[in-house]
Amino acid sequence: MISASNDLAARFSSFEEEAFRLETLDDYGKSGNSDAYRAFLAGEPKPEDYNAAWLETVRRATESSKRMLRVHIVSRPLTPYLRYELGWGYLTNMTAGERFFILDTTDRPNPLEGVPDFWLFDGREPVVLNYDEAGAFLGPTFLPANNALPAGAEFEFATYRSVALAQSVPFSEWWEKHGTE
Repeated sequence: MISASNDLAARFSSFEEEAFRLETLDDYGKSGNSDAYRAFLAGEPKPEDYNAAWLETVRRATESSKRMLRVHIVSRPLTPYLRYELGWGYLTNMTAGERFFILDTTDRPNPLEGVPDFWLFDGREPVVLNYDEAGAFLGPTFLPANNALPAGAEFEFATYRSVALAQSVPFSEWWEKHGTE
């Protein structure tokens, strides 16, 4: 059963089937591993221990037959941060079993305009990720699980997940076509 605690890190060990992430920003440079991002921008090689803790989290989940998926909404040309995230982050995280998809809005409207970044655990427990205008992480907002919503209410985060996956392409396919643009 998913943890009812408001501890985002704990959710990655307690989900049962799937952790889904929607990423909407072009730049998360003020969050996470700023040293690695600076190294990328300076043209340095990727550190051998890059993303080691996250890779272990992903491996534990995927080796237990759990799915970890992300869809990132992007528009070309990519920002320097997205080149870093996709070129270093996604390619590295895939080695542990995380699956990535790209919803490219370069030549079409964004079907999820205004939807915030979020994790959705087991299709029923959303955690909105709050960022400021510069991409600095402000913290999570834990929303009620599906069974806590009013009767008859549409579970919007499961719908967002469905739309994102239906309108995206596998990252490897997209990267092969657009990764050098």
